[in-house]
Amino acid sequence: VQLQASGGGLVQAGGSLKLSCSASGTVVIFSRMAWYRQAQGKQRELVAGISSEDGTSYGDFVEGRFTISRDKNTAYLQMNSLKPEDTAVYYCSAVRFGVTYWGQGTLVTVSS
Repeated sequence: VQLQASGGGLVQAGGSLKLSCSASGTVVIFSRMAWYRQAQGKQRELVAGISSEDGTSYGDFVEGRFTISRDKNTAYLQMNSLKPEDTAVYYCSAVRFGVTYWGQGTLVTVSS
């Protein structure tokens, strides 16, 4: 199973980006997909998760600015009202049969 994240880039504060995470190597639908981020010098943290059982969940810092969605084994993260503190490498993850897979990460840089 491979996860490919894309959509990162440089954006000004207040702008928007949409990240995508596509999977290959499996036809089994993941039970859960999620986005995490890791800023320089900080621990990786959950941004948003989505599953058929639990619905959607978001980190407290999201404050209604981001929306996670998915279409089968492709996950999206629509990010609006971006702030400089959202600058980080964003990773997608997916769970299948209790095993978590990780993508390679996509860099989001928000300039002030």
